[in-house]
Amino acid sequence: MINYIINYFVPFLLGLILVILTMPSFVKRMHAQGFTGKDMNKFSKPLVAELGGVIVFLGFSFALFSAIFISTYFKFITIDLAIVLAGFCTIAIIAFIGFIDDIIGWKKGIRQWQHALFPIVAAIPLIAIQAGQTTMTFPIFGTIDFGIFYALIIIPIGITGATNAFNMLAGFNGLEAGQGIILTLTLTIIAFLTGETSAMILGVAMICALIGFLIFNKYPAKIFGGDSLTLMVGANLAVMSIIGNMETIGVMIFALFFIEFLIKAKHKFQSECFGIAKKDGSLAHNPKGGSLTHIILKLGKDKLTEKQLVGAIIGIQGLICLIIIGIYFLVR
Repeated sequence: MINYIINYFVPFLLGLILVILTMPSFVKRMHAQGFTGKDMNKFSKPLVAELGGVIVFLGFSFALFSAIFISTYFKFITIDLAIVLAGFCTIAIIAFIGFIDDIIGWKKGIRQWQHALFPIVAAIPLIAIQAGQTTMTFPIFGTIDFGIFYALIIIPIGITGATNAFNMLAGFNGLEAGQGIILTLTLTIIAFLTGETSAMILGVAMICALIGFLIFNKYPAKIFGGDSLTLMVGANLAVMSIIGNMETIGVMIFALFFIEFLIKAKHKFQSECFGIAKKDGSLAHNPKGGSLTHIILKLGKDKLTEKQLVGAIIGIQGLICLIIIGIYFLVR
């Protein structure tokens, strides 16, 4: 146990400190360079720094390679470097795609079909090393061996699906970071219980970076993560699920995002999550709907504040993850 603590806690602490120390100056630089966006859920629409995903990626990378360094030189735990580095390459490519989308701008950025296509290219490192196991167990159909189709079909679908799904339910102070922490922690706990150290190391590295980011992204946000954050977190969840052989659990934790997908599909993916900001600080739902956020706001009789809305969504997400962990303990 002490080996796990040293090999994971030290990198976690280093990554967290790096994000906390570098974020304030980064926020100032983004304002100076004009990389800002309106906070659409505030009545005054204040300008907030963007591209926070860049620092999250920096903290994530620093924590990850610190853990690799410790495991390599001190042999506290055994890590499959080929798998971890392939997963990191996939996450890095996705983060770069998100970064390009952020600096181009959401109106002129990457198109919807490109969002679906580009992550498939990012899956190549995992395909090349034959990551994951070709057999998967399903509740009704039992165990199925997909053979080579696992690498050629399942992995690309998993990467592009998780990447784009996590980007659907976003746009509120602290929401993306909060959900990212809960979902990643869920997979990290399962990876720990099953001895999947390669998946666990990716989870710990991402959690520390997200916690550091949340300090500056919580209400009232000083910086937004952008697509460079949401796409990266989604990719990391997919990579952890694949290399940790947790595909079924990986699908289950995205339950809220599947609901959001269906709602947005009904509106031909033309709707947004933002509420209608009111002078008293509360949010009203959009009468046209188009997002789970509008349903929650309507249930709250348009009296919920942004903090309350985010708290409600994160609370629902946390409950779903607790149920999933409970189911895992019952069936293992």
